[in-house]
Amino acid sequence: MASSEVKQWKESVKSEMDFIVSNGTWVLVDLPPGCITIGCKWIFKKKLKPDGTVNKFNARLLAKGFKQKEGINYVDTYSPVARLTTIWVLIELALV
Repeated sequence: MASSEVKQWKESVKSEMDFIVSNGTWVLVDLPPGCITIGCKWIFKKKLKPDGTVNKFNARLLAKGFKQKEGINYVDTYSPVARLTTIWVLIELALV
């Protein structure tokens, strides 16, 4: 990193890696023959205070999931979405 804030960025990266390890996000396995890894990318962002000064250096490690191929890297997809009637029932219950 060629930045005057390299120390803060390194601390943020270490914090993210510590969180990933403590959360059990990864399980190391041997790569099966013929398979390739997806890869990942670091995203760096400064969180600012209302006056414009830096509040926090935020580093996130993201998987490049867009490189996965259906039928090879995954079979099914799932997106949990609530039905509109379920939402209305919850709102009604909250109002009672």
